[in-house]
Amino acid sequence: MTNKSLPYRSPEFSVKTFHCPNCSAYSKQRWAFPSMNFEGVGVNADHNMGLTRCDNCEKYAIWVDQNLVFPIKLPGITPNPDLSDDIKADFDEARRILNDSPRGAAALLRLAVQKICIELGKKGKNINDDIAELVKEGLPPKIQQALDVVRVVGNNAVHPGSLDMKDNIETANKLFALVNLIAEVMISQPKHVEAMYDSLVSDRAKEAIQKRDGT
Repeated sequence: MTNKSLPYRSPEFSVKTFHCPNCSAYSKQRWAFPSMNFEGVGVNADHNMGLTRCDNCEKYAIWVDQNLVFPIKLPGITPNPDLSDDIKADFDEARRILNDSPRGAAALLRLAVQKICIELGKKGKNINDDIAELVKEGLPPKIQQALDVVRVVGNNAVHPGSLDMKDNIETANKLFALVNLIAEVMISQPKHVEAMYDSLVSDRAKEAIQKRDGT
């Protein structure tokens, strides 16, 4: 079972299915608890150390004292699967650096939102202007607020402002969900509606709709 769009399930010792720390897919994990000998003494009789192998990517993870030590566990949720690979890369980079640099993560997520605006046909030079144009085109107020939260926090992360992001992991972590919300409403939902329209509405019906709407 592999699905990146399911709610994020953090890797956990002895749990058989979670989002893989290597490929981010929600997948079955196969566990092994190797027996070792250290200076004549048997080690790992209590199975505190283990290996997992992901059914999706077939890569391994290493656990010591029931903690994931390799690869480094990424905090936060996985990116919306409908985001472009370029934006997903920014999203995942933000996840990797969140604990060490919350302001760096916030700045990367602001960049991700700026790239979303470009994909929606905006200039991408000034994210504030892009949001204003989207509002004129009927952007839902809650999505406008989500865009502005990421924009303002991301700006404050790299410029002097009212919010100090140096150690503010909690605030930066909340931005991941906002970016996914923006992507869900602005990219995923229109994509799914268009796919249903194309597959369920006949060409004749589409022509009638175009005449009705003058398009």
